[in-house]
Amino acid sequence: MTMRTALDIERCDLNIKGNHSNHHTELFGEKRLVVRRGQPFSIVLHLSSSSKEFKVGETNFMFDVETGTPLLQPCTHPQASTVDTEWSASAATDASGRTVTVSISSSPKAPIGVYTLTLDQLGQKTSLGQFTLLFNAWCPDDAVYMKSEEKRKEYVLAQHGLVYRGSQKRIKGKPWNFGQFEPGIVDICLKILDNNPKFVSDADKDVSSRSDPIYVTRALSAMINSNDDQGVLVGEWAEFSDGTHPGLWMGSGEILRQWAESGPVRYGQCWVFAAVACTVSRALGIPCRVVTNFGSAHDTNANLVIERFYDENGDRISGDDSIWNFHVWVDSWMTRPDLGSKFDGWQTSDPTPQETSDGVFCCGPASLCAIKEGEVGLKYDTPFIFAEVNFLFFCSKTHLYPRRIESTKSVGCFISTKAVGANERRDITHQYKYPEGSKEEREVYERAQHRNMLLQRGEKPGLHLKIKLAENMIVGSSFEVYAFLTNNCMDTRNCKLIFYARAVSYNGKLGDLCGFSSDNLEMPSGEERRLSLKLEYQRYEPAITSDLLIQVSAITFDKETVDFQKAEKTIVLDEPDIGIKLVGEARVNQPLTVEMTLLNPLPEPLLSCSFAIDGIGLTGSKPITATYVKLSNEAAKASIEFKPTVAGSSVLLVNFDSDKLKNIKNFTDVVVEE
Repeated sequence: MTMRTALDIERCDLNIKGNHSNHHTELFGEKRLVVRRGQPFSIVLHLSSSSKEFKVGETNFMFDVETGTPLLQPCTHPQASTVDTEWSASAATDASGRTVTVSISSSPKAPIGVYTLTLDQLGQKTSLGQFTLLFNAWCPDDAVYMKSEEKRKEYVLAQHGLVYRGSQKRIKGKPWNFGQFEPGIVDICLKILDNNPKFVSDADKDVSSRSDPIYVTRALSAMINSNDDQGVLVGEWAEFSDGTHPGLWMGSGEILRQWAESGPVRYGQCWVFAAVACTVSRALGIPCRVVTNFGSAHDTNANLVIERFYDENGDRISGDDSIWNFHVWVDSWMTRPDLGSKFDGWQTSDPTPQETSDGVFCCGPASLCAIKEGEVGLKYDTPFIFAEVNFLFFCSKTHLYPRRIESTKSVGCFISTKAVGANERRDITHQYKYPEGSKEEREVYERAQHRNMLLQRGEKPGLHLKIKLAENMIVGSSFEVYAFLTNNCMDTRNCKLIFYARAVSYNGKLGDLCGFSSDNLEMPSGEERRLSLKLEYQRYEPAITSDLLIQVSAITFDKETVDFQKAEKTIVLDEPDIGIKLVGEARVNQPLTVEMTLLNPLPEPLLSCSFAIDGIGLTGSKPITATYVKLSNEAAKASIEFKPTVAGSSVLLVNFDSDKLKNIKNFTDVVVEE
């Protein structure tokens, strides 16, 4: 028998604390209910003293759950659905019959987003509140399910990380605050999806598609940049006077809040795009990691060959293809039902705007398995990412010399991400490609139907050229580098050797010349000659960017035999360390002072110095900056007082900036007591 009298609901308790504990969402705080799909959550209905009692099996009511537009069928008690595309509910009561605990199970395929929950009793509707539904890496039926608890902690819950930059020989992990659980961030992440042009053109279809992490990840790769829309970041690689230099950012929170308030944020480069994408993905429940590819090829004409053209002096005269010192993107974890289970797991997407995909500046997600196996016909954008890590050769031509193939084994090397549970670098190159020269590698290239033959192995004929760098190359110092030329021919060669240095940005864009040396050499068979190049601070300082990169190039040619060789290396100038000392005990709402010191390695004073600190639960919503810095002859010093607001472990990031040294970073762990 079904009761026809509606229950009188005095109040509804969303049981935020208990639900958050069960759903691994405690870090969102207790102001709102955030749960993960495919997993039950409970609410408590408190009936008024005048209400009829609730009786299991006799009282009938319905719950309506809606997001965006009414897309979902209502769930009904007491009937519980077993179909995984539907929602279900069950209820129990205490002895008095006036406290009803309702367990609601969302579908593991439900769209993510903000939901309204309404109780429907015989047409009488009572609003019970709102909740936010996220992807669920803990649910075996969710497309983002991840088995390992340690990996879930790292790729979903970790708010701090390291983003790797530099060059293959000098890999440096830079700290970053992802801050996906900071107040308001998850709402901003959902707002990003609502600003997606696909939502604007067809809201119902877009909201329904948010059940699919493939769709969401591809939308994010377009929306993190602002090339086609009102996305989060504006990319810039040259002039930053009307915005923030990409190297100054220490975390995603400030960027996302600024975007929510005033639109596209100026400026970002690849590591900023990727770090923000990682924050948004983790906030929405998609396991995500930031990945750096050292020696990242950018093929503009999709012929899978890097083409460069040089004149007889070694200057590049044309060709848009390039090899970046490093490039940063993200991998997200999910199944690929559109490709088959073989291609489940990590999927690469790249929010940095480089080339268009389906008419939009986005890239991915492309299966790592497809990239490694050379399955370049599979979506999305697998050929482009395959090319970034797999170029084996490039063509260099001059107007004097015929076409020549040169090895670029430096492409797609030391592919790096932060290790699970440790502040260490993990090399994941093997996940992207087979070992150089292996049988599997050859099979991959046959499958990918390369237009050019595989790199010829064995000794090169003619002249051999290599560059040797100095041991200690600290910014501010002067040092020498060397080009070594060896003649492995049977006869004497008369060669011209040119050795020069130019400033370079991390994306491969060359700057001004900062060193030059040349010599005409007579090279007897089997002999070696050395040419030195001194790099003086007074000459390279005006040329280098805040990336602190110098590219040294050596070129030799013999006009009689048409033998041409070129060698290049990138110098990453070492930065000074920031000394960090905490003064006082770290306790909630108690002042704590951090003392910071940076020794000046330059042969000139530093001007316009500032230190900035940032830490989740330590410094509030924005970094704290000390613009007055005490200077001595050799050091810049500052102290900043802050009050931690949250107990537990956190990370304090420190940034130093000045007229000559920019974006120097360090960090320290902080354990805050109650």
